[in-house]
Parts: sequence; structure tokens; C-alpha cells
Amino acid sequence: MPAIDQTMKGAAAGDLAILQRAAVEASGIAMAYFRADPAVWYKNEGNSPVSAADMAIDLYLRETLTAARPSYGWLSEETVDDADRLDREHVFVVDPIDGTRAYLAGLVDWCVSIAISRNGVAVAGVLAAPARGETWFGSLGQGAFLNGEPVAVHASAPGAPLRVSMPDSISGGVMASSRGLIERSKGGPSLALRLARVAGGEIDGVYVRPRASEWDIAAADVLLRETGHRLVDETGNEVTYNHPDPSRGLLVAGAREEVALLRSHLATGSGH
Repeated sequence: MPAIDQTMKGAAAGDLAILQRAAVEASGIAMAYFRADPAVWYKNEGNSPVSAADMAIDLYLRETLTAARPSYGWLSEETVDDADRLDREHVFVVDPIDGTRAYLAGLVDWCVSIAISRNGVAVAGVLAAPARGETWFGSLGQGAFLNGEPVAVHASAPGAPLRVSMPDSISGGVMASSRGLIERSKGGPSLALRLARVAGGEIDGVYVRPRASEWDIAAADVLLRETGHRLVDETGNEVTYNHPDPSRGLLVAGAREEVALLRSHLATGSGH
């Protein structure tokens, strides 16, 4: 993470304001389709649903955000990738609906995830979860907020097991290795909101299964960093953005002082 100066803070705060305004309209679009039986089709060999709502939000955000910042690149789950973004200092990183399956089922655990990366670092982000009545946002060096209220840095209770969400593929090994130091916490269909729960102190950590993409994690990464947490890969390196391949391997999110412990309970080759 590069040293943060006031110019960088100010630029990130200005970018955040743009994201916040766009998130309000995107939330309205999402709610207009919610529980209204939008058209649905499938991608990734039939494994991933896409709805008319995803595409309408994507179109609105792409037109609005790139008009506001025409020099910024664009990376979205629902837009065909353009390698032009790799040459841009700033990039919008967007998931129009994170948790599409929950959205289509009429459940409330989904969100619009919008972020901006600068030279590979996520510097501003918004998670708008209108069905839950929640808007999370944060920017570089300025803290994280939920519905306008600062999100405090939470410390784990001394001696208590860490509450951690994890995929089934590694749960057996982690729980056996931790010997009571970790207890499994319920996850949820939206990875972004799972990570936000760590930032907010509801849970202590998340093991993220391989193949999560930059658009799943970028906005939440801002919230994590601004509340004293880290999002790292299996080797302990901070996640960075705007790579040719936006997908990632196994990731770990947790408090700065607990990430090493969480990583230590990953069995060799787990999650792969």
C-alpha cells in the first residue's frame, strides 16, 4: 500500500461522491426489477444467472460513471472486457448485482458494488443494499461508513474463537486444524456483503473460495482496509486490482493482527 498523502485522500473522496450519487439511481433500478420477475438467462456454461436488472444497472453505471470520469477505465462483470483498462491509472470496478441468485429468489442479501482502483489499489467503494436498507461506503484514508455513520474498528473478544465464514471445500481442514480457535459462521449469497460484515465487526473473518473476481471484492476491500482489516492471498500479499485476469485464488479477510492466524489454518492445496 503506497503512502497516503492529502492529495490522494482528496481525489479518492471526490471519486467516492460520484460513486455515491450513481449508487442511489442504481439502487432504484434494482428495486424496480426486484420481485418483479425480470427476464433471466445464463452464462458460464449455464452456471451463472444474469437478469435484465443486472444489464440495466450495468448500462446506467457505465454511461454515468465514464461520462463523469472519461479518463478512467472500466471493468464490470456484465461488460465484455476491454484491455484498454490495463493502461489506465484509474479503473471503475463494478458488479451490478452481487448475489444475483438471491436477488432473483426475492431474498434481500444482494448489493450493487461499485469501486475505483488507482494504480492497482482500491481507493473508493460503495456497496448499496437497498432491500436491506443499507449503504456502505468508504475512501482512502477517510474511514468507512454504514448509512452515514462511521464504522468503528472492532477488536475480537480476548480468548473467544474467531467467527469465520468459509466454503465447504475447506471447512473440514480448517476446523480440525484450529482446534477451537475458529468457529464457522454463516456466510451468505453476496461475497461483498460477507466482507462488509467483517468490516462492521459482525464476524471476524472470511475465507474466499478461488475464482472470486475483482468486481466481487474491490468495494468491500476499501471498507476492510479503512476498519483495520486486510484482504490477502494465500501467501499473505495484499490483493491488487486491474490485472489482465480479474479472477483470484483463495483469499483471506480478517483483522490485521489475525490474518496470519487465519492463513495458518489453511491446509496445503485447500480450496483448489
